[in-house]
Amino acid sequence: MSWGRLYFAVQAVAGAVWWVAVFSVPAVRSATLGSLDPVLVAAFDVPLFVVASGLAAAGVRTAGVVATIWTAVVTTAVAIWATVTTEAGVGVLVMIGATVGSALALALLLLGRIPTAWVTAGPLRFRTADAAAPRGRHVLGTVVQIVVFWGLFLGVLPLVIAFAEQRWRLRPPLPDAVTVGSVVTGAVVLVAASALGIASATAMSTQGNGTPLPSAMPNRLVVAGPYRSVRNPMALAGITQGVAVGLLLSSWMVVVYALAGSIVWNCVVRPLEEADLEHRFGDDFRRYAARVRCWVPRWPIAAIAPADAVNPPRR
Repeated sequence: MSWGRLYFAVQAVAGAVWWVAVFSVPAVRSATLGSLDPVLVAAFDVPLFVVASGLAAAGVRTAGVVATIWTAVVTTAVAIWATVTTEAGVGVLVMIGATVGSALALALLLLGRIPTAWVTAGPLRFRTADAAAPRGRHVLGTVVQIVVFWGLFLGVLPLVIAFAEQRWRLRPPLPDAVTVGSVVTGAVVLVAASALGIASATAMSTQGNGTPLPSAMPNRLVVAGPYRSVRNPMALAGITQGVAVGLLLSSWMVVVYALAGSIVWNCVVRPLEEADLEHRFGDDFRRYAARVRCWVPRWPIAAIAPADAVNPPRR
């Protein structure tokens, strides 16, 4: 049995067990459905989620599509319900997990793989920046990217997540001392991580003749600045910033959001990016990768010959 079919089998069993618990354990019903009528919900969910997942486990692809679409619809509906009524917050988390799992399992069922290459398709496909453009244009483009991406991923989305956590009654009460410690720690870590991110972006735009954006990548292999001690300083900075924002907001869901982003980056984006770097820079990148670790900074900083820092890409 493939991993996709195995997931749907587990989901079918878990769904059946959950429905038994809903009708037999009031605490489960309250935490996951709130005041929703369980009989009405079960009339739709049992055939479209439990039975469909079971059929998908048997290899029926259409059933996998039905189960995945239904799971996404239910997740959206329960999230709206929980936000309006402050009920069923646990149910939202469970359904978010089920939606992500179903989508990945469906990809395995239909394609036999998870199409990670789609991440860099369309406007985000890997392209080098205009090598003839002045350095100032790359610096300006990097600044704009920082403002947009930090504003969205470190501002708007964490605030939305923290609001949802509060409305869904998923934030445990914390002693004042813990809250103050969390805020102070978050502020210090955020400043340090932001400094790392700015230093990395500066090295990328001034030494690499490009920007951090996949669609305007550097024309040179950058191993200056923070890149001398760790291969992914901008990603490391971004993940740390996300955790710091979670501490500032005293939101465990924002911390999980940042850590989930690190998993996506490491398992999906990084392999694609490093394959592209190896293709463009060949032995220069392989030597660099052999000397500098991916995530854990190297101290003392690795000695990099000046010529290694600005080698032109191999065509």
